[in-house]
Amino acid sequence: MSAEKSRILKHYHHQQFSDLSALLARKQAMGESISVVIPTLNEEATVGDIVATIRRELMDQVGLVDEILVIDSGSQDRTCEVARAAGARVFSAADIAPEWGNHPGKGENLWKSQFVAQGSIFCFIDGDILDFHSGFVTGLVGPLLDAEHPHTQYVKAFYRRPLLSTDGPVQQGGGRVSEILMRPLFSLFYPQLCEFIQPLAGEYAVRRSLLERLSFPCGYAVETTHLIDTLQLCGMEAFAQCDLDCRHHRNRDLADLGEMSCAILQVFLARAERDGLLALRNVSADYIRQIWVDQEWERQKKNLDVSERPAYATRQHPHLS
Repeated sequence: MSAEKSRILKHYHHQQFSDLSALLARKQAMGESISVVIPTLNEEATVGDIVATIRRELMDQVGLVDEILVIDSGSQDRTCEVARAAGARVFSAADIAPEWGNHPGKGENLWKSQFVAQGSIFCFIDGDILDFHSGFVTGLVGPLLDAEHPHTQYVKAFYRRPLLSTDGPVQQGGGRVSEILMRPLFSLFYPQLCEFIQPLAGEYAVRRSLLERLSFPCGYAVETTHLIDTLQLCGMEAFAQCDLDCRHHRNRDLADLGEMSCAILQVFLARAERDGLLALRNVSADYIRQIWVDQEWERQKKNLDVSERPAYATRQHPHLS
């Protein structure tokens, strides 16, 4: 098995890992175990098919995946019931490690998964994928089982991301925050990370030994900080990315993207200052101002939760820290 190399980042395609028996043999020889973690909030329309596909093709038929966990943020629909019926272990994020309290957000779900998942490899899969296939999992865990590249620790997905519209899909329209915000920022401050085709992709696989060394913003910035912190801890040698072909999901509106971008930017600036790349003065920390028009122009001020959870390996009891 060979990785197609770009300038500094290993590339794979998910079809390189289509031989499930061979993949299972490598997993067993290396003594690894695999946990698939799906963070959810109101995903009843899609999460059942995702869980059922993984369960059928990668657990029941071959035993590659050891467990599927859905970590839910308080869905108001039937997400939890659907996921459980499809074969996942389902947890409410608020019920995991309750001594730490609870924050809303995807990063919180991912951080808390470390308290309940058993695997030595974590594979994170978003719960809103419309065209999921088992290659989303095998393409991400496969590079971590590649004996030719034993230093790989973090594998990021990339794919074409059509933007769904009333006039049909816009083939290059997805990944708006990645292209408008993250790629310019990475170009200026962390140029090595521009090698990632989809830096904010919600699908990635990580060795637990690395994951436990990473802190987790509770909200949207978790993927951004993972890349920056892994770069600082391990260098680019730790990374790979895998082509999963195409991904359709529920697109967010501009207000949501603005809120997401502001949260990511705040955390990014803090990382850049930590790394000696800039100095901040008088930065507002916890809200975004927006103006939208419905019947008339309306000003809005939205609070942002920019809380961050400590690295799992170095955490102390919250009442003692």
